[in-house]
Amino acid sequence: MVRKMKTSDKTSDDDDNEIEEVISRPTRRAKVSQQNGGKRKQELKVAVDSDGDDSGEASDAYVNEAAEDDEESDRVSLDSDALDDSDFDAPAKRGSKRKRASTGVKASPKKLSRSAPSSPKKGKGSPVKKRRKASTDDEDEEELADGQEFVGTVVQAPKTGLVPPGQISQNTLNFLRQLQNPTHNDRIWFKLHEPVFRQAEKEWKDFIDEFTPLLTEADPQIPVLPPNDVVHRIYRDVRFSNDKTPYKTNFSASFSRSGRKGIFAVYHLSVKPEGSLMAAGAWCPGKNELQTIRNNITRSSRRMRELISAPAFVELFGEPKPHPKGQRRSIFGMDDELKVAPKGVDKNHKDIDLLKCRTFAVVHRFTDEQVLDPNFKEELKRIFTIVQPFVHGLNDMMTVAPDDSASEAGEADEGEEADD
Repeated sequence: MVRKMKTSDKTSDDDDNEIEEVISRPTRRAKVSQQNGGKRKQELKVAVDSDGDDSGEASDAYVNEAAEDDEESDRVSLDSDALDDSDFDAPAKRGSKRKRASTGVKASPKKLSRSAPSSPKKGKGSPVKKRRKASTDDEDEEELADGQEFVGTVVQAPKTGLVPPGQISQNTLNFLRQLQNPTHNDRIWFKLHEPVFRQAEKEWKDFIDEFTPLLTEADPQIPVLPPNDVVHRIYRDVRFSNDKTPYKTNFSASFSRSGRKGIFAVYHLSVKPEGSLMAAGAWCPGKNELQTIRNNITRSSRRMRELISAPAFVELFGEPKPHPKGQRRSIFGMDDELKVAPKGVDKNHKDIDLLKCRTFAVVHRFTDEQVLDPNFKEELKRIFTIVQPFVHGLNDMMTVAPDDSASEAGEADEGEEADD
């Protein structure tokens, strides 16, 4: 509620005539008294009618504070990173604070007295409204400067080249290939091609929905979850990256015992033009999980060696030993692999190659022709079936402390093999 008041050296009766009410309220009177060497102090007393209707009273200071909050919320809404894509062009919502001015809270006379000097002066328009209008004009200029208004022709989704659920079409790869062009990887181009993206996204989710039952056959420990719980968003997190392009150039999904996230080893699938791949394992496990894996390897590396030495596993991911030139092979050659032995481990340890690993994962790549094949999901099932023992082994090694008796038995077996 906004109230305008003009004070002078007139009597109390004259002061009543100087109060202009913007909204009719119960009767009020202003009292002006002189204190401390002729200085004037304003005191405002509110008299409520006998019906006791005091709902809707609030100080002018609160209204000014609400206006400032509204202006701040308007500025935040102009930041495209703070908006959902579906609401990209949505105007800022106003009035949420202003409604609280009519909640029936009665301010004390002391607070009203302090707010009187900051109340709007008599005039044709409210300074609060003028200030908000001016700030709105500035925001419009900023919005145009930041390219928030889209000008162009919206590209409709393709009508040809469609495939049934469970397959990937050339249309999807074409859209992702366009995103790889830096001039296309921005919000304006993406907004104009949103119908194309929505069709490609739906096709990807349909593929995941059809593939999930096959994956659960390969690994019964994977729960059946809806696509939204395993598919990754296409929007990049650019907060700590030098690359500020807002969109990924691939579609991806991850599956584990706990869904897309968690401490367990995962199955990962990514579709990208000339760069599609599947991966399985644990990427940069937490400190405790990594130490547990290393403790298990230190006591006995037999299980890990057997998992990565299986013939079918080697056929897909390579020999179970580091590449001479440090390239990726089997679980070795990751970027985060240690150059020296971990703390407290002898550099001449017989399993130093395994103990230097910080990521225990394997990767297998696909051509575009394989991705577009109608039987692509069946091929994925075959590969995930081969890698399933490796994933289960990592889960056990991350979550189960090593058994000393088992490790001693394993070391004894290794010694016998060496003797043979």
